Amino acid sequence: MNALGTCMSWSKLEQLANETGNDRIADYFKADPDRFDKMSLRVGELFLDYSKNKISPQVMDVLLEMAKHSPLQRRREQMFSGEAINVTEERPVLHIALRNLGDKPIVVNGRDVMPDVRASLEKLKSFTEQVRGGQWLGYTGKRIRDVVNIGIGGSDLGPSMVCRALLDYQHPDLSVHFISNVDGRHLKKVLKGLDPETTLFVVSTKTFSTQETLLNANSAKRWFQEQTQSSTADMGQHFVAVSTNIEAATEFGIREDSIFEFWDWVGGRYSLWSSIGLPIALSIGYDAFIDLLDGAFTMDQHFLNAPLETNMPVLLALIGIWNINFLGAETQAIIPYDQALHQLPAFLQQLDMESNGKSVDIDGNPVSHATGPIVWGQTGSNGQHAFFQLLHQAPGSYLSTLLRP
Repeated sequence: MNALGTCMSWSKLEQLANETGNDRIADYFKADPDRFDKMSLRVGELFLDYSKNKISPQVMDVLLEMAKHSPLQRRREQMFSGEAINVTEERPVLHIALRNLGDKPIVVNGRDVMPDVRASLEKLKSFTEQVRGGQWLGYTGKRIRDVVNIGIGGSDLGPSMVCRALLDYQHPDLSVHFISNVDGRHLKKVLKGLDPETTLFVVSTKTFSTQETLLNANSAKRWFQEQTQSSTADMGQHFVAVSTNIEAATEFGIREDSIFEFWDWVGGRYSLWSSIGLPIALSIGYDAFIDLLDGAFTMDQHFLNAPLETNMPVLLALIGIWNINFLGAETQAIIPYDQALHQLPAFLQQLDMESNGKSVDIDGNPVSHATGPIVWGQTGSNGQHAFFQLLHQAPGSYLSTLLRP
């Protein structure tokens, strides 16, 4: 299989980039009044309009031709069938199993992982309902009022983003907080005003060896013990863990039945769909958490089964390849206008740049093309008074070129 940058379709795209360099998006719409209908689609509640990209029908055809001749479809099948496509760590990449709400088994090394996934969800459900219903009490018999998640990277950013996005659905008597920065002022600010008798800490770390998370977890443990003058046993009602390392979590002082499992085939940036999503379930409720998984499952099934021509993730990936490698658009701004989505740019920054920020392909060969954009952004209302003018009006900027008279 030829490398992407050396395939025949790539040469065609280079030629088309030269031929369409002076094209304007407005002219594409004049030439085809049906462009919007042809270049938009809906999956579930998600709508995609890609008609406003500087991309001609001819370019789109060649991009799809390139996708069909690439390993994409084979890799997709390998991922959903549980093969070890993470060649560096020799592991499968199975976040899709976490939100598999169908009845199809997903087999790894001859074993269906779905019974374990469903068992972890049942444990999540039981605990969530106890805390939200007031049955899980602190050591003095008071109900939990505050949940503090201690993690970093995917164990922090994903759950934090979702909880903030769905703040309107949060339990009225429960507040969820997040600690990730090892700067002590972050932890001090979160803990200020909290009652240790009504606070639950969730320590989220796959290996229970992440230095930043353990530093904050031990600081929270000291705070709890100093505030309550408690024995280690009193921690059992106030500290739970999400980890694969049961031994280390129990050594920290967490009861074994308060450790929520996930697996080494769950990448951190995809882990909010696993038990790492415990703060989400505590905030919005287990049923709403399942609704979240169901939305992801809908997209997974679309990605697996839809033709490439109408496959939303595939189309977005191809347009990204075109914009970055042929139009010189090396950055991608995410501009949500809903304040509840203010952490979405940071989450997508991690998701895209950590996933695609590679200099070699899956076989270890150096790549000759850009593998991803620099992702950045913030809410639109703030951006309009910060960086929008440079994007729209600065000489030589990408948008000013596209939008020129």
